[in-house]
Amino acid sequence: MTQVTRRGFVKGTAATTAGLLLGTSKTSWAGANDRIRIAVLGINGRGKSHLGCLPALDGVEVATMCDPDLRLFRSRSEDYFTKRGLRAPKVEQDLRRVLDDKDIDAVSIATPNHWHSLATIWACQAGKDVYVEKPMTHNIYEGKKVLEAVKKYGRIVQHGTQRRSNARFREGIKLLKDGLIGDVYMARCVCYKWRPSIGKAHPGKPPKELDWNIWQGPAQEQPFMLNEKGEGIYVHYNWHWVWAYGNGDIGNQGVHQLDAARWGLGVDVPYRCASMGGMLLWDDAKEVFDVSSSSFMFRGADGKDKMMTLEVRPWHTNDEAGGTTFGVIFYGSEGYMSFPNYDGYKAYKGKSQIGEFVKQNNRGDSHFQNFVDCMRSRKAEDLNAPAQEGHYSSGLSHYALTAARVNRVLEIDTQTGQVENDDEANRMLTREYRAPFVVPEKV
Repeated sequence: MTQVTRRGFVKGTAATTAGLLLGTSKTSWAGANDRIRIAVLGINGRGKSHLGCLPALDGVEVATMCDPDLRLFRSRSEDYFTKRGLRAPKVEQDLRRVLDDKDIDAVSIATPNHWHSLATIWACQAGKDVYVEKPMTHNIYEGKKVLEAVKKYGRIVQHGTQRRSNARFREGIKLLKDGLIGDVYMARCVCYKWRPSIGKAHPGKPPKELDWNIWQGPAQEQPFMLNEKGEGIYVHYNWHWVWAYGNGDIGNQGVHQLDAARWGLGVDVPYRCASMGGMLLWDDAKEVFDVSSSSFMFRGADGKDKMMTLEVRPWHTNDEAGGTTFGVIFYGSEGYMSFPNYDGYKAYKGKSQIGEFVKQNNRGDSHFQNFVDCMRSRKAEDLNAPAQEGHYSSGLSHYALTAARVNRVLEIDTQTGQVENDDEANRMLTREYRAPFVVPEKV
């Protein structure tokens, strides 16, 4: 079989099943010349949030839905468009067709993690702007390539760490940086999501409606895995706990906490990372650690050391951050400050509370709005979560997982991002790609 890159993808290949083409490729019905046409890549999980939020923004149209699984299109079209009185989008199985569509202005990427970076790079090469879910990358190498592509092609790229557009969260971080609790020296992240056993798995055949080749993309060829009921065990969610596709809860929910902690501490690349983890609860089909404890050391802008820790547990646990299952706590010379959930903050000096936790609606609309505003202005500096921040925060999850896998402390060159004198660890900061889905050395 001839191997082709996105750029060489043959447009003359067979079209998607005609009965599933629920929309059109043009928007003459839309009216406004400044209408932004977005394609959503991946329409399960977070993709459903994209389908819900984007059409609600002024002057924005979801023009295409793309997913390797044909079974999803009809229900998504009905739930997110027909029932809302909106015209149903065009549908595609292969994202390369979407990127070759000159009528698409931007893509929002809610695919499994292993596709995030390559889809972003290909979109930049195709002249599209990008909203990409967390983690922006599946490994450190990919982050460097994404940054090169963003710069080379001058694209607007927003990372899906929505807290950075949350008004109450931004208020709290500003107070923190203004010295509300004194000199901040440490941040503690907790990530406790309710993750039950997913059961055992065995090889089987993928459903005929699923393009398993496209779904696997950059990952090496693996069999489609079924659970005891004969259903796909990793598609469409539990891929998070497979090394080839996901990054566990550190790279799933944990990236939000790591990003907030890094934001508050004002740091980027750690010079040291220590981590331990294991499969301590379930004897099931998961591969990535279900329990882990990670620590990072940074050199702050003030020249002083800053410390960050992250605890990940998947089952019964206590409330440590003032939220339900996740949060960040900052410690300063005069007090501490907690950011539980997505909704706000609590601040204390000594034992006295001095700041309020205020709940507000946070569906992510403001983060999408910031992305769209920057598309229109072409001012990348106004992005609340640019690609550079996505690289730094996603990178923390990669260092933590790598340190736990090699079972030793990583000493990191903060300029290159590589681990010093550790070839085994550095091999884990990239991957072997499956042609033609290769993250290129030269973007």
